[in-house]
Amino acid sequence: MGRAFEYRKAAKMKRWGHMARTFTKIGKQIAIAVKSGGPEPENNPTLRAIIANAKRENMPKDNIERAIKNAMGKDQSEYKAVTYEGYGPHGVAVFVDTLTDNTTRTVGEVRSIFNKFNGNMGTTGSLSFLFDHKSVFTFKKKEGLDMDELILELIDFGVEDEYDIDEETNEITIYGAPTSFGDIQKHLEAEGFEVTGAEFTYIPNDLKDVTPEERETIEKMVEKMEDFDDVQTVYTNMKPAEE
Repeated sequence: MGRAFEYRKAAKMKRWGHMARTFTKIGKQIAIAVKSGGPEPENNPTLRAIIANAKRENMPKDNIERAIKNAMGKDQSEYKAVTYEGYGPHGVAVFVDTLTDNTTRTVGEVRSIFNKFNGNMGTTGSLSFLFDHKSVFTFKKKEGLDMDELILELIDFGVEDEYDIDEETNEITIYGAPTSFGDIQKHLEAEGFEVTGAEFTYIPNDLKDVTPEERETIEKMVEKMEDFDDVQTVYTNMKPAEE
């Protein structure tokens, strides 16, 4: 298994957010997708991808449909995606993805949390050298699938030749260029694959070792960040704990 898969697997094993907060965050994503591409999933690939992620998080169908309906309301707030970055406690690099309708509020709260944990929020792009920004797709493996052939087809879209297979769920995960998100999704759907997850992610290319005590402090900071409704996802380059 590749570095990216191992890092993402470790991150998923540690769920800092409660289910209700997860649904709230997905609701914001749905709002943006509906505003930009309409409420019909069949005509809105971004919305289709978000719905697949929502189902993966066990978000009830009624919640998904209500979020779509709410996004069509005239008084629906306009959200935009903003990423903040900096160093947390013990020199760990941190990326914070947010969806916000008030950047003044969001940047103030994120900076406050960095400061509370003796961290330091940096300028946009200052830590990009420590992370690879990727689009990630997970889909069900079809019987008789030739992965080498599929990867060759997708290389033109910036998909890497490294992929991961989860034998327990019979799912394949591939990684590609963020700018190719729509093209990759379109190709997978055209080939009849059941896409069960589609997202953007930051994968650290230089993992930092920490002590158990340092890990505890860093995890407290991440938890505090993810408690803030504007925050979608927090990424760090902290080395995953050994099982």
